[in-house]
Amino acid sequence: MIVIAAALLGALIGGVTAARRKGNRKDIAQYAAGYAMAFAIVGMIATVIVHRMLV
Repeated sequence: MIVIAAALLGALIGGVTAARRKGNRKDIAQYAAGYAMAFAIVGMIATVIVHRMLV
């Protein structure tokens, strides 16, 4: 669940960042995808850490 939320948050942040930098549609999509992947990896690490602490 943390992974999905992090990926969505990353996509939103990436899209907004590209739009603020006056990027076209492809720039916005690329930033959104890149940020989503990066945030998903961080979310996966957070999920593993939380799971290890609870079990």
